[in-house]
Parts: sequence; C-alpha cells; structure tokens
Amino acid sequence: MAGALLAPLSGTPLERLVQVAMERGYTAQGEMFSVTDMGRLAQEALGCQAEVLYGGLGAPNRDHVLQHLVTGHPLLIPYDEDFNHEPCQRKGHKAHWAVSAGVLLGVQGVPSLGYEEDPELPGLFHPAPGTPRPPPSLPEEGSPGAVYLLAKQGKSWHYQLWDYEQVRDSNLQLTDFSPSRAADGREYVVPVGGVQAGLCGQALLLRPQDSGR
Repeated sequence: MAGALLAPLSGTPLERLVQVAMERGYTAQGEMFSVTDMGRLAQEALGCQAEVLYGGLGAPNRDHVLQHLVTGHPLLIPYDEDFNHEPCQRKGHKAHWAVSAGVLLGVQGVPSLGYEEDPELPGLFHPAPGTPRPPPSLPEEGSPGAVYLLAKQGKSWHYQLWDYEQVRDSNLQLTDFSPSRAADGREYVVPVGGVQAGLCGQALLLRPQDSGR
C-alpha cells in the first residue's frame, strides 16, 4: 500500500512483504505488532527511509506529521478498526494498520502562489504540480473539523476522510492483545512489552531513499 505511493511504477507485491516479514521473524500470520519491525521491513523491502514516531500524533509531533503529509509522503498508523474501517477505541483488540496518503486542511486563507482551486468544488485547493509553493498554515490543535487524513485500512480498496483527532486518540489507546486472538490457537509475534510497547502512540513516516528530511 505505502510502496505504491513511494514508487507508483514499481510497487512491491504484498506477498513479497509478508514473505520477508516471516523470514525476519517479524510475523507469523501476517500480523505486525511492532512499529519498529514495520520500519525495518519497509527499509529492506521498499528501499525507503523509515522514521518511527513516538509520543502519539498530537503535540509536539502534530506539525511534523502534517508537514510530512503535505510534502506528499505516506504515513503508516496502527489503530483500532471499526466495522466501517474508521478509527475506534477497543484497547487494541481491533488493532490494524492504516496508510495515510494525504491531508485535508481547513485554513483561513490559501497562499496565492502554488495552489489551484478545484474546478468542481469551489473552496477546495490542491498544490499545483511542479510549482514551488509555501507550506499552508496549519490549523491549531483542537480546532473542530479542521484536519482530516486521507486514509484507508491496509487491505481496503477505498480511501476515506478520517478526523485527525479520532485517529490520534485511537492510536494512543492500543494497549492490549485481543482475547479472541489469544484463544484461537494460532501463533503470533508480539514484542516484549506486548501491544502497548509495540504500537501504542507510535506511527511510521516513510520517505523515498533519495529524499531529504
């Protein structure tokens, strides 16, 4: 999913990613309960830079995450998945991965250079391709309805707009291993310290190998 965003013409097949993860001992069934291991897998299989983010998606990391997305790079986020793929809070029992490919910002004003208004949706502006542009002003944290992630659950075909604070809150409460998984008789790779140590308050920022920070 993220590989196709980093290199659209040479996306790495999912089967290859799972194969490498199993060979390295990161997974047994395709599960990934460690952001650190996911970063190592991305670096090896996708040939990209991978920055593990600690401390959640809120302050002081929020602006760093948003600028990363505005630049056009993908973000991998562990979160609890609801029945409609959107974020929920189940203490990690429904932990899945999402990829964010962009961000929708509610701003007071659009910079005059480097942005184009959508021809079908007045008031919606896109970065103009190939044009130098100043970064947009970021809405203050806590502003209602001001920031949405363009995201999807890892195996879903469809992107959705998710409220940034809902994603933040879901990511921050990943603490427990699912009781149903614990009782299903299958083996899983869980890091020392459990789901909380491996996923809670963490995310993965991916960049092409030749990209600056």
